[in-house]
Amino acid sequence: MTVSLADDLIAGPSGPVPLRRYEPAAVRPGSPTLLWLHGGGFFRGDLDLPESDAVARALAARGVPVVTVDYRLSPLPGMPWAARRGPRARTPFPLAHREVLAAYRAVSEAASDGVVLGGASAGACLAAAAALAASGTPASDDLPAPVGAFLAYGFFHSRTPRVPAITRTVRGHRRLTHAPWALDTANRAHARTGDARADPRAFPGGHPLDAFPRTLLVDAEHDTMRASGERFAAELTAAGVQVERHVLAGSRHAFLNRPGTPDSTHAIDLASEWLATHGPDAPSP
Repeated sequence: MTVSLADDLIAGPSGPVPLRRYEPAAVRPGSPTLLWLHGGGFFRGDLDLPESDAVARALAARGVPVVTVDYRLSPLPGMPWAARRGPRARTPFPLAHREVLAAYRAVSEAASDGVVLGGASAGACLAAAAALAASGTPASDDLPAPVGAFLAYGFFHSRTPRVPAITRTVRGHRRLTHAPWALDTANRAHARTGDARADPRAFPGGHPLDAFPRTLLVDAEHDTMRASGERFAAELTAAGVQVERHVLAGSRHAFLNRPGTPDSTHAIDLASEWLATHGPDAPSP
């Protein structure tokens, strides 16, 4: 299916926020719009990253309208002085969160069939925090509630859960960069103080989730972050949220950054099927 792309700017809390809109030639009837956020540990990534662009193209080709967000990046872990200059300078929490909510508000105004918030890795954390805020926890400034959340290999807790059985599966792949202490360092660069890291707008895990929308989680088997995904899924289930979760056997973190691979294709197929049944008229759990 033909997909049309258009770059856009919306008014944000600290200047314009870049968006990219992916419009299918024929929108699948009743399909919500997916607001999609790339990963990158909060400190890297852009709209051209495969995890952003390729995912959006693939889902739009299946009839799903998608909007991606070039949210504000955080300072580099361990190097707060190495800030990008100019109007899009690296800035810690809460600016990325506020920019995502600004994008969500703008997209919601034009989405007749509702909005699903989604993202991968750090983008999944940002999407989950925005979904929680837009659902009224904390105060959402009367934002419309999202109709769902699609979260791929995300982490949702300020301190990475230590699960040795999961950590051992990461041997030979991101063993150092994805060690729990390294992930925690990136989290501290994103949210610099203890109070900030305890804020549900930074890390929604461990907070009340009763208002959270129905959720699809797709995790990688060989991924340190799977420990946070498992805990977050359990927290959602305990809160009464309708959760569908898949752990792709043999997969590794960031498989959506490798378009065309079996893991990436499988995840896109799962998301497409799930989105087809999660518009505003979907039955409540």
